[in-house]
Amino acid sequence: MTDTPEEIIRIAAKGDGVTASGRYAWGVAPGDLLHEDGRIEPGPHHVTPPCRHFGQCGGCQLQQLDEESLANFVEARVANVSTSQELGAELITPPHLSPPASRRRASLRAESSQGRVVIGYREAKSHRVVELAECPVLVPEIVSIMPHLRKLLIRLGQQDGAVRGPRRGAPKGKHAHVKLAADLELTLVDQGLDVGIKGLRAEGLAATEAMLDFSREHALARLTLDQGYGPEAVWEPEPVTMTLAGVAVPFPPASFVQATQDGEDALTGAAKEWLAGCPTVADLFSGLGTFAFALAGPDTKVLAVEAARDTSLACNAAAARAQLPVHALHRDLFRNPLLADELNRFSAVVLDPPRAGAREQVERIADSNVARVVYISCNPSSWARDAALLIDAGYKLQELRPVGQFRWSTHVELASLFVR
Repeated sequence: MTDTPEEIIRIAAKGDGVTASGRYAWGVAPGDLLHEDGRIEPGPHHVTPPCRHFGQCGGCQLQQLDEESLANFVEARVANVSTSQELGAELITPPHLSPPASRRRASLRAESSQGRVVIGYREAKSHRVVELAECPVLVPEIVSIMPHLRKLLIRLGQQDGAVRGPRRGAPKGKHAHVKLAADLELTLVDQGLDVGIKGLRAEGLAATEAMLDFSREHALARLTLDQGYGPEAVWEPEPVTMTLAGVAVPFPPASFVQATQDGEDALTGAAKEWLAGCPTVADLFSGLGTFAFALAGPDTKVLAVEAARDTSLACNAAAARAQLPVHALHRDLFRNPLLADELNRFSAVVLDPPRAGAREQVERIADSNVARVVYISCNPSSWARDAALLIDAGYKLQELRPVGQFRWSTHVELASLFVR
């Protein structure tokens, strides 16, 4: 029987390679040859993955792609949904890719496994946690703290009383191991690392002293502990802030911020370019004010609308201190979207909704006479659905910019400009 290999012609949305006949294979690159027995013959775009955990850790799916094919994947993800919905984009720019070691926030899992405590991402299609010994995606500050954080969690787990005896068959004198499960939120802020621990009970003087000693030794910006009643600050020597467009904004625990500074600059740069000269802008799903502070100035007033109260208050406080024309409004735009009459007061709208999109709010925008709409999205599929509503209402998609902020991941973002 003759083995006739097929060439991988593209990478599908979930990261699998596809041949012309419709065969799928994981971990391949365009130009690879897929043999009938499943063997892969690497092609010119196949590179050695930079991380030893690739293939096991579920954080990355595309480390085998060279820079050219990775950029092509990001661009195709955005262009394909635009084409499938017949949105008629007038211009799709080359994609912007964030560099390695630039992701400044990470949501990790800590669990006991085979008598040890491991910290990392979950395996692909599994609940098992991969212990990260390295991560070429994250900023070095997050990677370097993980071994030390592991030791702290062991101490806290012992204080929690969740200690078991030595494993059966363990060497004589082996220390008891800890039964532990916790979620970790790590963010690089202005003052250093902000570390949040959730799901671990740590009470008493010994546990508190352990956390304070750890925070002091590693010069943390903040350490919070959530034992089921919300995050409580254990260590915060000075108020934690995140600088957005030159403005130091108070940073509530576990607040959303763009994954990389590089990606933030690409997205806000697009909004500033497209909305230059607009006197009034409504920033919807504004968060801490990433776009509001980038757009506000002597000639531009911004209304920043956000559902999370603590985030909205932080934005308002920062605007007052910086004396910028930004007014933060606490309002749930899913339950209570801005109506057409309210939107008509603005010359432009920028919105950056969650992955589900913003159908209800976009319908109100479609009914308004707002001249320019900048839609930032982290989900091309929900964006395309919402974009179709704007197109049907008479807007045209003037420009589309793909952004690969989550390097080596199938997670793709975009910035888009709609003009009446």
